[in-house]
Amino acid sequence: MMRYTIKEVSEMMNIPAHTIRYYESEGLLPFIQRDDNGYRVFREEDLGWLDFITCLKVTGMSVNDLRKIITLTVSGEDNFDLRRSILIEHRKTLEEQQQQLDKAFEKVKIKLNYFDKLEQEFKKQNI
Repeated sequence: MMRYTIKEVSEMMNIPAHTIRYYESEGLLPFIQRDDNGYRVFREEDLGWLDFITCLKVTGMSVNDLRKIITLTVSGEDNFDLRRSILIEHRKTLEEQQQQLDKAFEKVKIKLNYFDKLEQEFKKQNI
């Protein structure tokens, strides 16, 4: 079984070590083990969790909701419906954001086309 230090994980996953420490302090990495010297020791499955956390964080999920999912997972109870409902709500939020981004993208595209036409007309006039 591969084991990694926080420095190795930070470099492999391109996540600053202080961010990983923050996630742990917020209860998002409660399963990270420590060696005899107190150093964090990461296993392959920890990297999977860190990737999952990073993905959801990038999409704007709150630390509180992330903590809920992880706490529910670690509890070992049959709480799949609760975890699923948190992710479903987050997905709805992402879908709404995607629609807003699509509209904004179209507006930017239209404005760029407009500028391109203006520039072409300007060049024609100054030939």
